[in-house]
Amino acid sequence: MRDYFAAAREFDFAHAMSATLAGSLDGINACIECCDRHALPGRVALFYEGADGSSATYTFAELKQQSARFANFLRSQGVMPGDCVSGMLGRKVELLITILGTWRAGAVYQPLFTAFGPKAIEHRVNTAGSKVIVTDASNRAKLDDVANDALRVTVSGPKGQGVERGDFSFWAELERHDDQFTPVMRSAEDPFLMMFTSGTTGAAKPVPVPLKAILAFVSYMRDAVDLRPEDAFWNVADPGWAYGLYYAVTGPLALGHPTTFYEGAFSVESTCRVIRKYGITNLAGSPTAYRLLLAAKKQVEPLLKGRLRAVSSAGEPLTPEVIRWFADGLDTTIHDHYGQTELGMVLCNHHAYAHPVRIGAAGYAVPGHRVVVVDGDCNELGVGQPGNLALDMSQSPLFWFPGYQGMPTNSFSGRYYLSGDTVELNDDGSISFVGRADDVITTSGYRIGPFDVESALIEHEAVIEAAVIGKPDPERTELVKAFVVLQPQFAASEALAEALQQHVRKRLSAHAYPREIEFVDELPKTPSGKIQRFLLRNQEVAKQSQLGATA
Repeated sequence: MRDYFAAAREFDFAHAMSATLAGSLDGINACIECCDRHALPGRVALFYEGADGSSATYTFAELKQQSARFANFLRSQGVMPGDCVSGMLGRKVELLITILGTWRAGAVYQPLFTAFGPKAIEHRVNTAGSKVIVTDASNRAKLDDVANDALRVTVSGPKGQGVERGDFSFWAELERHDDQFTPVMRSAEDPFLMMFTSGTTGAAKPVPVPLKAILAFVSYMRDAVDLRPEDAFWNVADPGWAYGLYYAVTGPLALGHPTTFYEGAFSVESTCRVIRKYGITNLAGSPTAYRLLLAAKKQVEPLLKGRLRAVSSAGEPLTPEVIRWFADGLDTTIHDHYGQTELGMVLCNHHAYAHPVRIGAAGYAVPGHRVVVVDGDCNELGVGQPGNLALDMSQSPLFWFPGYQGMPTNSFSGRYYLSGDTVELNDDGSISFVGRADDVITTSGYRIGPFDVESALIEHEAVIEAAVIGKPDPERTELVKAFVVLQPQFAASEALAEALQQHVRKRLSAHAYPREIEFVDELPKTPSGKIQRFLLRNQEVAKQSQLGATA
């Protein structure tokens, strides 16, 4: 195992670029990087496991042909390099074909989480200007309530049977288009992904991800995840979100390494089954999944102990209990990793490098980044002084975030990118996460902006105002709680609370609805009228402290 500090000092961008990517700063195509150059006879790209126990494997060569067919379809419909194609698909081979075919055509892939409702979908596809939306039969009805002129392509049955509403049939179109398509070369600064990240003062913000970010994604897979050729790898994160799309799709495929898709919802049983069936040795996911495994440790330990070589966690800090259980109960190492949609993963305890590991710390900067702690004036802080986690862009050649598309941002100050998260430098050089400096809610590994939930609540005829916070929760890290002011003609009741929950769930997604609703007469506000969510959060923390004291 190589020394981390030596690797960080010796990092050379030009060497990393030439050693990792087939393309150059002048010309690159993500489909070449993540498919074509690995399309050797029999080389597997995807292990697929269905919720019903069915399974299949797909090679890079097969994906190369199918991506060419999809790219030819896009071209036939006038999709040009730089245009966006949105995908709302489950974890099946059609998702990879859509992503790779979009990239092959020089277009930009925009993910839609399959639990999104019409409101969340509409904002993303309209902001991105998507020309095509690819979905499946189980999600197609949501698009009926989306005001957008994009072409609809539906996966419905193995050969496209049953497609309605005048949609294009995914498999029928692939069959009728040629399996040869020369990849469109783009600049390293051109986007190949259009992500969206939730905030507190507006709708989800568009994050264009340039092609040069592939190098950063690969570096994370090698340095922090320590993905080796002999590993069987599974990232359980959904590719509708950044951690899944960056590191369950782009990162491993760019290394020519097979990825694993499990189509069903997370459960302890399915997780153990997939790990055993495919001989998974390298696992990545969220603390929520790991806490559920811990809760079922009597079931899990006999099945998984000694099977996993390395486990990586992202989304929120791991608790010491989980870290100790993985070491003692499963005989493996689990490490904390920190990142953002705008950055990828930049602060990690690295499986591939030797360095001190402090339980509860996010770790050290991924080589190619310089991560520091700064105060409000961007002065770098020393040990034990909480401040804003920042990247020194002048010494971070792997930093790639160009800013939000079409929107201003206050994330840049001089040579620093400011994350908005509060952290603290430790005496061993590692950095510990303290808390979020904004109101974004982290629940079960998902980041939810309260503005989206509040907007959905206010659309209901019974609601005048709403404020949404993250309430501390031992299982989910936080749960979504809403404080609601009602119209005079409506009375607070359990039935109304349930109706509001279902209203939000339908408009946004299954993970974003408020699990608790409290009806109040008014909301705390500043003199200028801004809701003071932090007072509501403090109120909930105080209530839990009182309950703990009397228990």
